[in-house]
Amino acid sequence: MYASVRGWIEIDFQQRVAAEQIIAQHRHELYSGGWAFPSAPFNWTLYLFYGGDVRQSHLQWLRGQVEQLAVMSPVDDDNDFPRGLFLVTTDEREGAEWWQIREGRLDESPAPDLSWLGE
Repeated sequence: MYASVRGWIEIDFQQRVAAEQIIAQHRHELYSGGWAFPSAPFNWTLYLFYGGDVRQSHLQWLRGQVEQLAVMSPVDDDNDFPRGLFLVTTDEREGAEWWQIREGRLDESPAPDLSWLGE
């Protein structure tokens, strides 16, 4: 069984190296390819994206990385932790869930009916 995972996490440009290190520490030959950074910085927020179909048995691997990214310490006077949202969908029997990143933690909750995304 597979899950489709897509989402983003917003970090400060100064956190890019730390984020790359977290991802490299948990490298998976296949699934790490789902991470994407912008090729060139612009404006004030760095959006780190993930998208891919992952075996459900590997969701904890990915969730662990997202949790580590969520707790990266703020780097400026605003004290903003990373924030973001990931949608994890499985087949119609298991439904979908959100991974919401905010205030240094990852919260999971059921997502509304998004069956149209899998069509």
